[in-house]
Amino acid sequence: MPRLGPGRPRKKPDSVAADRAYSNRPCREYLRRRGIPHTIAEKTDSQAARLRKGSRGGRPPGFDEDRYKKRNTVERAINKLKNHRAVATRYDKRGYVFLGTVTAAAIVIWLRA
Repeated sequence: MPRLGPGRPRKKPDSVAADRAYSNRPCREYLRRRGIPHTIAEKTDSQAARLRKGSRGGRPPGFDEDRYKKRNTVERAINKLKNHRAVATRYDKRGYVFLGTVTAAAIVIWLRA
């Protein structure tokens, strides 16, 4: 993540929003240890196992539904972009050319909607 002023780039994001695949304990502990706030939905089987344990199961992890909905919106937009072959396979060598390809694909998606 580039810095606005002088200095080396940051290595830590402001926050992470992920889907249920990353709801396991090691992922959450890693993010907690690094001090990165996260929004990850809990799997239903994990939730059932936690509830089965009763008070030993611990508290449910924090979850912000509005933030999770925004993550889903972004993911759907990326999937729409990947319907265009040039974006999905990234034929372009240069970054600025690829940016133009993504922009053209986004314009086509916007005009169709």
